[in-house]
Amino acid sequence: MKALILVGGFGTRLRPLTLSFPKPLVDFANKPMILHQIEALKEVGVTEVVLAINYRPEVMINFLKDFEDKLGITITCSQETEPLGTAGPLALARDKLADGSGEPFFVLNSDVISEYPFAELIEYHKSHGGEATIMVTKVDEPSKYGVVVMEEATGRVERFVEKPKIFVGNKINAGIYLLNPSVLDRIELRPTSIEKEVFPQIAADQQLYAMVLPGFWMDVGQPRDYITGLRLYLDSLRKKLAARLATGAHVVGNVLVHESAKIGEGCLIGPDVAIGPGCVVEDGVRLSRCTVMRGVRIKKHACISNSIIGWHSTVGQWARIENMTILGEDVHVCDEVYSNGGVVLPHKEIKSSILKPEIVM
Repeated sequence: MKALILVGGFGTRLRPLTLSFPKPLVDFANKPMILHQIEALKEVGVTEVVLAINYRPEVMINFLKDFEDKLGITITCSQETEPLGTAGPLALARDKLADGSGEPFFVLNSDVISEYPFAELIEYHKSHGGEATIMVTKVDEPSKYGVVVMEEATGRVERFVEKPKIFVGNKINAGIYLLNPSVLDRIELRPTSIEKEVFPQIAADQQLYAMVLPGFWMDVGQPRDYITGLRLYLDSLRKKLAARLATGAHVVGNVLVHESAKIGEGCLIGPDVAIGPGCVVEDGVRLSRCTVMRGVRIKKHACISNSIIGWHSTVGQWARIENMTILGEDVHVCDEVYSNGGVVLPHKEIKSSILKPEIVM
C-alpha cells in the first residue's frame, strides 16, 4: 500500500519553531510530528510514503533518509512548483500513487495527531465498497468548522456544510482519508481543494463514506493546539503504553522523559510535559503543560508552564516562563527573567522580562 502526506507550506502558525525546521520535522512528544504518522502507516503494511511538499524538500529528504532504513519504508517527495491546495498534489503524484494494483491509498494532513486507527479504516473501506472513506471526529463547537452530514446507519456522506449557523451535526473532517485510485481521475492538475471540490462530487455520486475516529484527535498546527494535543497524546499513552511514561516522587500526572535527559533533585514535573533527548533539568525546577525540546538546559528553580522551549535553548535560574511563551531554537533566557507569552525568534538572548505577549525579533 501507498500513502501521501500533505506537507504543504511554510508552517507560519508554528513560528518561530518552523524557522529552524519544516513543520513536519518539529518535535511532538519527543519525535518529529511526521514520524508518528509514518510509523503508524508502516504498521498496517504501507511500503511507500510520498510527501507532497512545496517548501525546503531537501531538508525533509535528508532527514528522513535515516528513517527509511530504520523503518524499512520508501519515502519520496513530490514537489510542487506552485501551491496546489489539498487535491492538486494528488494529481501531481498520480504516477506514484496509481501503480496498477487497484489498491486504495492513504492521504493524511501532516498536522493531525491521533491514535491513527488505520487497520480499522482499511476494514471499513473494504466493507462499504465505495470509492473513498474519510475519517471524521466529533467536536464540541461545530460552527467553527466544515461539518460532514452523514447517514448514521450506513456511514454514507450526504453533504458538507461550511461553518453552519444552525446545528446540522457535530462531525468534522479529521484529515485522514483512504481513497481508491479512481478518485485520481476526478482531480485536475491545478490548485484544487479536496474538501470543497472533490469530496462533494464523490458524495453526490453516493460513493463517499465516513468513519468516526475512535480516541483523540488534534490539529497541532498552532501552539495552543500543540499543547492541548500533547495532553491528549499523553493521556492515550497512559491507557495503551503506560510503561513509556516517567514515574517517581518528582512526577505529577503524565510525563514523557527521553532516556538521555538528566533531571536534578527536588524538581516537580507534570502534568503533561515532554522532555527531549539530551536535556538537562537542574535542581528545584517546576515544569507543567510544556514541551522541552532536544538539548535544552533549564537552570535551578526555573518555572515553566504552558510553553514550548525550542532546541538547545537555555532558561536561567529562577526564571519564570508561562502563558504560551515559545522560544525558538538556541534562545537564552537570563536568570530571574519573566516571560508572559513572549514569542522569541531563534538565536536571541533575553535579558529583560517580557510582561505581555509579544514577538521578540
